[in-house]
Amino acid sequence: MEDKQERAKNKAIQKEILAGRKFSLAEAIGREGGDFLKGESPVPKLVQATTEINTFIALNLQDSSGALQAVLQTWVSTNEAEVSQNLDYPLQALQQMLDEIINTSELLYELVRQVDFKWGQMYDERPYFQSPGQLPHPDDEYTHESVEEKLRSLLNKLEK
Repeated sequence: MEDKQERAKNKAIQKEILAGRKFSLAEAIGREGGDFLKGESPVPKLVQATTEINTFIALNLQDSSGALQAVLQTWVSTNEAEVSQNLDYPLQALQQMLDEIINTSELLYELVRQVDFKWGQMYDERPYFQSPGQLPHPDDEYTHESVEEKLRSLLNKLEK
């Protein structure tokens, strides 16, 4: 009974407040849409998932120069299909991506090429590009083997 009286009282107060106002579409939308996002984040799930993955990479990838981290985070951000399939478990998308890169030579070589290019941009130096089957340059920080090792280490941290 009190609940009904309370609602009637609230409605009367609301009528009194609105009595002197002119009607506007913006106000009507505001009143009706006030509870629209209640309980939900205004940040889209895909953005949340991508951010979670990229934060994990930033905190767990051993990469002193930062080029591998930057390129891997770009790959995650542009691979919306894989991430969107794992919105509830975003790190599972990263695990799938790392597995695919590690187990597909062409993808690994392309990742290393992009990392070398990014390193050259970041440090304004000529990068060392390693061709498949070729020995790496002695000063090359990002070889096929070193990048694969870093990715395996990141994958191991995911599996713990």
